[in-house]
Amino acid sequence: MTLYAAPYDAPVGRQVPYGWGVSEPVPNASPGVSSPAVSNRRQPGGTLPSHRELLWVPVGWWILAGLFALSMFVAVLFYLGPWIAIGTFVVLMAIITAVFVPYGRLTIRTDEDRLWVGRANIEWRYIIQVRALDEQQTRQRRGPRADARAFLTLRPYLSRAVELTISDAEDPTPYWLVSSRRADQFANAVRARISPESGDTRDSVER
Repeated sequence: MTLYAAPYDAPVGRQVPYGWGVSEPVPNASPGVSSPAVSNRRQPGGTLPSHRELLWVPVGWWILAGLFALSMFVAVLFYLGPWIAIGTFVVLMAIITAVFVPYGRLTIRTDEDRLWVGRANIEWRYIIQVRALDEQQTRQRRGPRADARAFLTLRPYLSRAVELTISDAEDPTPYWLVSSRRADQFANAVRARISPESGDTRDSVER
């Protein structure tokens, strides 16, 4: 059973009370895109590779937002005086921080049992394939070759993503598409967990 519990990222086409970073539904299309081969070799000592990544908002976005707040400060200062201008600047920066911090706080991590993308998680046995997509493949998969049933965790400031093909009789989601700064490392960690070499033969599922 694929589990979803993400306040900022949710499956496309499903109704949620609120959400961030979810693309609009698009017509179904067959995958048909290739990806580089990903190694599933174990690390020295026989341990499986792991992955942890924070999808933080880049500095450039903060600078642009700060410049916008500063321009508003200057405009209000000219027309309404310093105190209102300062108040406007403080309020705008508070709003920017309240938006950017949660948006960039989402963490991708792997553990022994499952993959976590924010609060959404899925057991390894439901992931049957993983692909690290390059920039062009990512654009195709989030656009003309997308599937409206897919679970998307995308960030506009990240150009690459990892596609995880899902096989679950109780869930129609065909794949997860997750933005990543280190797509190859992310895919490698997942591939090592879903490979038969990992030795994971558990049949239990947490619901």
